Amino acid sequence: MQQFVETIKIEDGKALNLNFHQARMESTMRHFFAHTPVPMLSGVLSPTPDMHFYKARVVYDGHGVVDVQYAPYKMREIRSLKLVEDNEIDYSFKSTDRACLNSLAARKGDCDEVLIVKNGLLTDTSFTNVAVFDGERWLTPKHPLLLGTKRASLLERQVIR
Repeated sequence: MQQFVETIKIEDGKALNLNFHQARMESTMRHFFAHTPVPMLSGVLSPTPDMHFYKARVVYDGHGVVDVQYAPYKMREIRSLKLVEDNEIDYSFKSTDRACLNSLAARKGDCDEVLIVKNGLLTDTSFTNVAVFDGERWLTPKHPLLLGTKRASLLERQVIR
């Protein structure tokens, strides 16, 4: 059975952007498992106050949540990008199957990360949405590979366009 994942940032024991993660999980469940009740993420997470900078990895499928793991969050430092093109890639749902993204990431060469181009347009890196600064404002692709939760939050607050 296909599995999906929500990776939720935990700061000082508090799960961040939970409403956006819940909405994405509900959308995924409705699409793939229409008759399965959608679990509430707030009911399956149990971060503790000593989790200052952590991530929760919630794996779910047609039976509901099947695994929750916590790990310290480590920021990745990206200094160089390599453009890679794939006009067929589809990562509309945050799946545990990242084979399509991993195969593109493997093409990064000496660079730190890939920037994926689909049909002539910038989309995402292999692990995050992107935003670029044009000198006046932050812009994000209209059609990313995955509708990220932080991206959704920034768009809603009009921090990015």
